[in-house]
Amino acid sequence: MQRRFRTISFAATVAVITAAMSVLAVAQPPGFGAPQRSARESAQADLTGYWVALVTEDWLWRMITAPPGDATSVPLNPQGQAVAAQWNPNRDAANDAACRPFGAAGLMRMPLRLHITWADDDTLRIDTDAGQQTRLLRFGATGEATPQHSWQGVTTAQWTTPVGGFDLKALMRGRGAEPPTGPPMGSLKAVTTNLRAGYLRKNGIPYSENAELTEYFSRVSGFGNDYLTVLSIVHDPMYLNQDFVTSSHFKREPDDTRWRPSPCRTAPPLALAEDER
Repeated sequence: MQRRFRTISFAATVAVITAAMSVLAVAQPPGFGAPQRSARESAQADLTGYWVALVTEDWLWRMITAPPGDATSVPLNPQGQAVAAQWNPNRDAANDAACRPFGAAGLMRMPLRLHITWADDDTLRIDTDAGQQTRLLRFGATGEATPQHSWQGVTTAQWTTPVGGFDLKALMRGRGAEPPTGPPMGSLKAVTTNLRAGYLRKNGIPYSENAELTEYFSRVSGFGNDYLTVLSIVHDPMYLNQDFVTSSHFKREPDDTRWRPSPCRTAPPLALAEDER
């Protein structure tokens, strides 16, 4: 009788353990226990390569330097307007602030070229020819407890579905349309903080060091070309009445033939240039 009791107890124990393991198996998310994939391995779009800006809108404010105080289409509040009216490019150059237009919140609107590479498996690197800036988009923790403010700030990134939370290719298939070919149409979301105060435009339109920049990088292929779109949202209650939203476009270049890095420099507004003659 004692042996039978032990046998039953052992069998019951096995049954309980088996049931518990079954419950746990059902409860675990897909891929549980599998090796963690790096950001590079799980990339939803290949953003690497050389890209040139396609300045198809706001040409007057992006290709040349507008007069001081010209904040057309930028939702500056009164404080921001006052700061913009006081802009002086010579003063910036003298105060080691010539790179203010090349800070992260305004950089992608500049007429420039990008070189995007993987610095490591969890850090995407963006170099610019104009201003010779380097942005590091880090997936996961930044590893910096008290990062200092800088022109490019601190950026955390993650792969996500295209802007709006839907899969564009699946949506097109659902409507009977033929989706474009090429790499997956995912999006990279990047949030940048710890910025040094800079300019949204070359003519001194300001953003403060408390500004937060949210970007969505998306790649699409069509008509034999690859394009990169960067949707930027600048949130800065100090100088803006509302978020400043822009969409910048780039076209892939085959190689580095036209890659000519140059330091931070802003041409003076036309009015100032004429006065100096």
